[in-house]
Amino acid sequence: MKEYEHQIIWLDYFNRNLSKSKGRRASKSRSVFDPSIEELVEAARSAGYEVVSSNTEARYPRRYYTRSSYIMIRKRDTKSTTLNKIGEALVQIRSKKK
Repeated sequence: MKEYEHQIIWLDYFNRNLSKSKGRRASKSRSVFDPSIEELVEAARSAGYEVVSSNTEARYPRRYYTRSSYIMIRKRDTKSTTLNKIGEALVQIRSKKK
């Protein structure tokens, strides 16, 4: 059953190695190379979203042959706005690590 109060955010949305046809939804300027689930959770929290749950055993439907992960957040904005905010936070987190 579909959850209308939550949004699913996949790691593959922000993977700079992937093309748009393979599942990347964020622009390359808001993507990083091989993001981790910990970075995604931290980016979502720093962007102001509440992470409800995460799953590290799931497989992204467009790349079913590769294991991926996702987080579930409470829905506040449109999906594209949410992805832009989380993408910017993810890039900032990755740049701080270097």
